[in-house]
Amino acid sequence: MSALTVIAIIGGYFALLILISFLTGKDDSNAAFFRGKKQSPWFVVAFGMIGASLSGVTFISVPGWVATSQFSYMQMVMGYMAGYIVVATILMPLYYRLNLTSIYGYLEQRFGFWSYKTGAFYFLLSRVIGASFRLYLVAIALHIAVFEPMNLPFWLAVLVAVVLIWVYTFRGGIKTIIWTDTLQTASMLLAVIVTIFVIKDSMDWGFGEMTSAIAQSDYSQVFFFDDWNDSKHFVKQFLAGMFITISMTGLDQDMMQKNLSCKNIGEAQKNMFWFSAVLIIANLLFLCLGAMLYLYSAHIGFDMSIAGDKLYPSLALGGELGMLAAVLFIVGLVAAAYSSADSALTALTTSFCVDFLGMDKTEKSSDKKVRKIVHIGFSFLLFIVIMVFKSVNDDSVISELFKVAGFTYGPLLGLYAFGLFTKRQVMDKWVPTVAIAAPIICYVLQSNSEAWFSGYKIGFELLLINGLITTFLLFLISSRNAAE
Repeated sequence: MSALTVIAIIGGYFALLILISFLTGKDDSNAAFFRGKKQSPWFVVAFGMIGASLSGVTFISVPGWVATSQFSYMQMVMGYMAGYIVVATILMPLYYRLNLTSIYGYLEQRFGFWSYKTGAFYFLLSRVIGASFRLYLVAIALHIAVFEPMNLPFWLAVLVAVVLIWVYTFRGGIKTIIWTDTLQTASMLLAVIVTIFVIKDSMDWGFGEMTSAIAQSDYSQVFFFDDWNDSKHFVKQFLAGMFITISMTGLDQDMMQKNLSCKNIGEAQKNMFWFSAVLIIANLLFLCLGAMLYLYSAHIGFDMSIAGDKLYPSLALGGELGMLAAVLFIVGLVAAAYSSADSALTALTTSFCVDFLGMDKTEKSSDKKVRKIVHIGFSFLLFIVIMVFKSVNDDSVISELFKVAGFTYGPLLGLYAFGLFTKRQVMDKWVPTVAIAAPIICYVLQSNSEAWFSGYKIGFELLLINGLITTFLLFLISSRNAAE
């Protein structure tokens, strides 16, 4: 596929996104940008959240991950479901009752100023890193398909990827995001389903033969109970999935901002329950795609040294899967990456404006201008972090993402758990110290776990361990005074 063809496909896709932005962003007030004026239809939010949760990381890394992890990722997905139930029944009612624009306002009411700022800071840190990982993937694909054939540098691909997000989010914010995410989710799922059927037809399989081939392959094992030291053990992955969801959805302004734009708590909970059920099916599709990509690669004698994150893009863009799959791969990848990155940029802007500039407490005429400057600032920050990440990344992107999340979301998990499940009051000024100490302790534990704990290797459960350490340290700086 030529670079000009790829440019035309991406250009057409973004023209549609900009049209949606124009139609939904006519009201560019802060109320519309931050909360969509609380008029978002729950079913639109639910469908759009699928794409935001899956992202470009899932689109590329989960299929590539199948060779080394089989279908063990489904153990984590099952944990996600349990986590979404906690979010819908405990956290969301709290946010609606307090009528929050930024969910970290709870920490100010519960503990005080420094706890509030610490929670907001860790969100900004977590989401900047997470969004950068996701955009890194789409920048790689843009570079391979468009910029490299034209002898243009990687940094230009990154710049284009970031600027395109800014173009269609700078006016409408969350009001635009819930509709663009709907288009992006549909595009991504269509790409996966069509690619699966293209491979099925290329292998001359019927639907039953395809499912049997996947089930009987070396990639299809879901449950792992044998070795407790194995990072794929069911208990470890289930609990990790549960607490990753609680932290990366329930304690994340990005994901919660969409839910807070619903009309009321009842509609927000309907959105969460339907979304979580469909998400299980979507993740299973990605794993099936991964198995079929490896089976197909072996069948055609494809160079199996090209695996992991590069397998799907190499097969799709190299022409082995045909023109339709190549076109849909490009659309699906861009959709997947942007469905999470665009809402992340909006949430980062919202959190900084509300949590650090106090825009929810004022109605200054200059606030809208300041918000737009903040929006540009975070766009530039994403560009810088992506370039830094490119220089150091040497592992599967999805694995790296969860490793980072274990360190940065752990303090948030501990703060909320301590606030919700105890009546003790912390010494607020010491909370930032606790939030720094807990990840450091976790890093030391993870680095030495095999030597210290008879071969036990800490995996994705790092997030839970971090949250527990944070909770314990908060207990040490707390008193018996009941929270107001």
